[in-house]
Amino acid sequence: MFRLFKHYVPHAVVWLALLEFAALFASANAAWALYAHIAGFDAGDFGDRWLPLTTFAVANSLAMMATGMYGAEALRSMKFATARLLAAVSLGVIFLSVVGFLLPTATLWRVNSFYAMGLAIAALFLIRLALTQSAGADAFKRRILVLGAGARAARLRALAEAPGSGIDVVGFVAMTGNERTIAEAVPREAIANLSDHVVALRAGEVVLAMEERRNALPLADLLRVKTTGVHVNDIASFIERETGRVDLATTNPSVLIFSDGFSAGQRISKVGKRLFDIVASLIVLVIGLPLALIAALAVKLDSKGPVLYRQPRVGLFGEPYNILKIRSMRTDAEAAGKAVWAAENDPRITRVGHIIRKLRIDELPQLWCVLKGEMSFVGPRPERPSFVDELERQLPYYAERHMVKPGLTGWAQINYPYGASVEDARVKLEYDLYYAKNYSPFLDLLILLQTVRVVLWPEGAR
Repeated sequence: MFRLFKHYVPHAVVWLALLEFAALFASANAAWALYAHIAGFDAGDFGDRWLPLTTFAVANSLAMMATGMYGAEALRSMKFATARLLAAVSLGVIFLSVVGFLLPTATLWRVNSFYAMGLAIAALFLIRLALTQSAGADAFKRRILVLGAGARAARLRALAEAPGSGIDVVGFVAMTGNERTIAEAVPREAIANLSDHVVALRAGEVVLAMEERRNALPLADLLRVKTTGVHVNDIASFIERETGRVDLATTNPSVLIFSDGFSAGQRISKVGKRLFDIVASLIVLVIGLPLALIAALAVKLDSKGPVLYRQPRVGLFGEPYNILKIRSMRTDAEAAGKAVWAAENDPRITRVGHIIRKLRIDELPQLWCVLKGEMSFVGPRPERPSFVDELERQLPYYAERHMVKPGLTGWAQINYPYGASVEDARVKLEYDLYYAKNYSPFLDLLILLQTVRVVLWPEGAR
């Protein structure tokens, strides 16, 4: 995997994205030449058109990321990829229209852009068709050998067997006689040379998943494996890399303390993030104001009660603050005075509330909290104080999620459906810890792009 600004991306996905970027650029260049031939004018030097060609390729590449074109489902299903490709092209047209209005010389002419879109759709369709028909998702899988045959090794097998998995477990090695969960595991004593065994299986990585590592860690074997060019990793780091989550079951304080990460407080990143929050929240507030007013009128006509409501949440460093939202539930939603988890098809949500929740319109007033500095655009979703007290008692490291500013959208929100239980909170905490540990402006950009997918296909909204 490539590590781009502390976030892991599979090699094959990076190469696919670069290939498709090149296809977009080439399509725009071919469209320019085609239009020049049809209209009967000289296409000119490449230096005269590199900027609009680049703008076309960048805009559509970002749109493809935003619609999930590089997710597991789009990599293995041609039907899914085609649907998302059409959505990406639509987003790309909108983005290019905005750029063209602001910077006319940075985009293709209207007819030229039309030709480029047609050529790009054909080129991208052929690339994805070749991928799914030849190797499909298997082209993106990496071969690993697991050292261990207990419960931890079984977790890796389940991870490999999950739909869309990027790994293929080629074997298990039982390092001690007490590990019996994986019946097909080969005993360490039966392997004459571990490094030769790794090479014979064509494994690209060895993962340590032993239940007990004291006096059982084969340092000499691992050194020999490492010097053959094969990666060696422990299970906690491996699961974090593969799932984008800090796995609570295999993580202990020393792993978090001595591992790389938790540098969100760096001054340049912090200042840049704050400037973005101010500018972006002002822009969205201005653009979204008419939509918020329409939603407020609909809420007022649909049910009795105030249009807006305030609710206490826990923010940075555990400090409380009040969020502001457009009301989507009945005024008696918590008549007993006790906080209640939201549920699927929650009967407390009004008719208008269902719509504004799915479109995230009820979140617009929270931009005021972003402007004030109580929230950020990207960060862990803030929870209510009563829920935080309960979750801190039941989940390890829950307080650590408050070391970064809460956000409107976050890594957990784009990777996991709406949480409504302690177990859901546990999974979302694993994503939040990953974000806090691996924060970078690149990860924020990735989250913002993927938020478009969540809004367009709101599977988890409640």
